[in-house]
Amino acid sequence: MLNKVLVPLDGSPLATCVIPHLVAITRATDAQITLLRVTEMSNDQSGRINPVEWHLSKVEAQTYLDEIAERLGQFTDQKPDTQVLQGPAAERIIEYAQKHSYDLIVLSTHGQSGLNGWNVSSVAMKVINRAGLSILLVPAYRPDMGLEGNWGAVHYEHILAPLDGSQRAECVLPIAASLTQQYQAELLLAHVVVRPEMIQRMPLTSEDTTLADQVVERNQIQATKYFEQLQNRLSPAPRTRIIVSDHLTSELHKLLEQEEIDLVLVSAHGNSGQNQWPYGSVVTSFITHSAVPLLILQDLPLYEIQPTEAERATSVKQQVLRKSNGHNENYCEREQNGQASGQAGQSLQSVFTNIKKNYGIRETPKVRAYAYTALL
Repeated sequence: MLNKVLVPLDGSPLATCVIPHLVAITRATDAQITLLRVTEMSNDQSGRINPVEWHLSKVEAQTYLDEIAERLGQFTDQKPDTQVLQGPAAERIIEYAQKHSYDLIVLSTHGQSGLNGWNVSSVAMKVINRAGLSILLVPAYRPDMGLEGNWGAVHYEHILAPLDGSQRAECVLPIAASLTQQYQAELLLAHVVVRPEMIQRMPLTSEDTTLADQVVERNQIQATKYFEQLQNRLSPAPRTRIIVSDHLTSELHKLLEQEEIDLVLVSAHGNSGQNQWPYGSVVTSFITHSAVPLLILQDLPLYEIQPTEAERATSVKQQVLRKSNGHNENYCEREQNGQASGQAGQSLQSVFTNIKKNYGIRETPKVRAYAYTALL
């Protein structure tokens, strides 16, 4: 269940479009809310951060969050917590959410940088792809998302939960049931029976067509039985749709318009459950193309989601820099005084050359000191 919710805000009107949906979700879950503001300070000509500017920026950010929290408390059972951090926005949001074990991050598709032709801004996309947590993504470009400042106005009427028959996909059902009961909404469970792909260079034979039809018929029967079981389990009983198509994602997107869906609930992974990607293909399609609020429930624990090659390389580079900054200057002094042995010097150069080649770290006395201690 969703017990702790993190809401990053950047001070822009676009970012606050998430608040009506935040209120709607927390009313059904009684979750504790934390409002987060990350300030990114520019350096002066010497490369240092001006402490006076940093203090003023922090005070301004805290005042902004306090005002939002005070007003938000009128729509929730408890006043939200607030937190101000400094640094790159996406990195700080991810670090804070993971460190404090939040269950859900609530994001606007766009914020301070404004609207653009991309469905999701770069900061939001970084958080979505790297956080490894459940995400509520609210489109900032829809004119009805702000709801003219009425933060308690969202009452879901039509909720869609696409299911593929897997237990992973069913992780959305508890929250779907809570929202349905809270708002007397209609829950629509949908399954797309995809016609099997058949390698062909010539038109299909009658035997091929018969085989494909048999597979489709079999899957339709199984989907019908599956939905009947779910209708007996859930209260109120959901409505169901079984669609036969060649294209899974395109049919689901059509369904959003046909059924006037105002919230989509999906599991991050479905039947395939591939942990080398944070999301399956259906969820990725909704993130990059859907104009409907999307609640993604992460079915995998963070430690099971495999990092990308870029993440691994970055992680190693950061470890090298952290360790190099923590070493004393003894070796640096020895090296400058010519006291390092020839053998150690040759090995040191080999280690450092490897670090520089693989991670692009500039040669400094501290990095050379770390490379030297790696030989010990």
